Amino acid sequence: MNVAGMASNRGRNLLNIDDRSPGGVTLSVVLTNDAEAPVLDAATARDIPTETVVRGTGESRQAHERRVLDALSGHDVDLVCLDGYMRILSDTFLEAAPTTLNVHPSLLPAFPGMDAWGDALEAGVSLTGCTVHVVTDATDTEGNVIEAEIDAGPIVTQEAVPVYESDDEESLKERVLYEGEFRAYPRAVGWFAAGKVEVSDESHGEIDVSVPADAAGRFPGRRVASHDRVASLRYGENPHQDAAVYADYTATAPSVVDAAQLNEGAKGLSYNNYNDADAALQLVREFEDSAAAVIKHTNPAGCAVADSPAAAYERALSTDPMSAFGGIVALNRPCDEATAAQIIDSFKEVVVSPAYTDAALETLGEKENLRVLDVGDFEGTSLDRPGDDEPALTEKSLVGGRLLQERDDQRLTAADLEVVTEREPTDSQVASMLFAWQTIKHVKSNAILFAKGTETVGVGMGQVSRVDAVRLAAMKAEEHAEGKDADGAVMASDAFFPFPDGVEHAAEAGIEAVIQPGGSRNDDAVVEAADDLDIAMVMTGSRCFRHD
Repeated sequence: MNVAGMASNRGRNLLNIDDRSPGGVTLSVVLTNDAEAPVLDAATARDIPTETVVRGTGESRQAHERRVLDALSGHDVDLVCLDGYMRILSDTFLEAAPTTLNVHPSLLPAFPGMDAWGDALEAGVSLTGCTVHVVTDATDTEGNVIEAEIDAGPIVTQEAVPVYESDDEESLKERVLYEGEFRAYPRAVGWFAAGKVEVSDESHGEIDVSVPADAAGRFPGRRVASHDRVASLRYGENPHQDAAVYADYTATAPSVVDAAQLNEGAKGLSYNNYNDADAALQLVREFEDSAAAVIKHTNPAGCAVADSPAAAYERALSTDPMSAFGGIVALNRPCDEATAAQIIDSFKEVVVSPAYTDAALETLGEKENLRVLDVGDFEGTSLDRPGDDEPALTEKSLVGGRLLQERDDQRLTAADLEVVTEREPTDSQVASMLFAWQTIKHVKSNAILFAKGTETVGVGMGQVSRVDAVRLAAMKAEEHAEGKDADGAVMASDAFFPFPDGVEHAAEAGIEAVIQPGGSRNDDAVVEAADDLDIAMVMTGSRCFRHD
């Protein structure tokens, strides 16, 4: 699709459209009514053809518009985009030209006219934005402007932009441009290029616009999110990075963002504390029975399910006490004094729990800067919004965009497992493998996890080679675990084994059963190796990669 841009000044929206080429469009010509307009030099520097059509003294609106049409007639034009074009267009132009769009710096119908930014500030609104609309005739039969008809054409899309207390017209104008217009205008042009916008004038000469791409859905054509800053943090991941934490007030699940910090006087959470505490909380929420997890850099140093929080914590910690130093502890049951006493026995940054006994708080308070978070009762809560039938969404920021996906909420049962080896796993091994699978969902890929019963004995995380993840888990079990080892343990793998070597190294460590997704072209060779080593193996048919 070829776009003709018309501007009277810098034409920054037109240049942004040229940069982004939404829907593969080409800015085929830039036309101005001002011979001194900076957009001329900018377009020439980009090898974009230009046209200058200055209105002559005494020249009528219609006559000038006919000359504009003549200038555009020498170019291929499928869509016209106005950007600060300081002329009101009449039907003389609009009926002869392709669909014409304009971007106005407010959320129409609020604040039409020349000073939308000043009007927004004067009104004291906390939100303004921009509107991309189809241009319609705002003149009478004699060419006189009808003020009420300016910027009154059908809306194609809008983008909201916040107004801050410190704003003046210039700062608000720039924010609306960069955060509003630079998003909305390319979006609208892209929709036209993809044929997703229908423009019709069948209703008594009035133009109607239909934008199917803006319909609701799991992943809608346009997504708007709003969060409120609740704290400025000391720094980000590193001291040279500024950071803040924002809250989503629609969330219903227990969250470290709005958790009460019970130990008065302790320093606030850092960026890394929030990240790790959230990872710890999401892991222990996987289990119905009493569970504890110790997290470092969002990875489990250890995790366990037991009859009590104290027992669960002791078993989680014993997986890798060295790596647990300075870690985050999460429980899915109220923290009692016995558990608290164990927690303060070594350096920890944060404790996350649904509640605390008075005695536990007194014990935890002995550590001045141990942050104690109460996230509230887990019972009846969900990561999904009330009434949702689908998993909650997670998102990741990218340069130039965001990735969204459904949260990995898979919960396997014994019935979901396919035994693929001659040796069948025992009931206790199946239970251990299911525990390992729920835990490994929270380990960075490539991930390998060794478990005995319902406790980890070695975790190999974040390796670029799967066999190296096996070696790491084996080393952790042999050198770091206290009071337990990998002899007779089960192994979970978050994705398939591409070669038999991972199973072979696991056998050397003492592994007797394996849970893995399967799906490799070498599955037969891997299963054959397991049979040769007398290892039981089950396949889940689904993987659980984790890259964030």
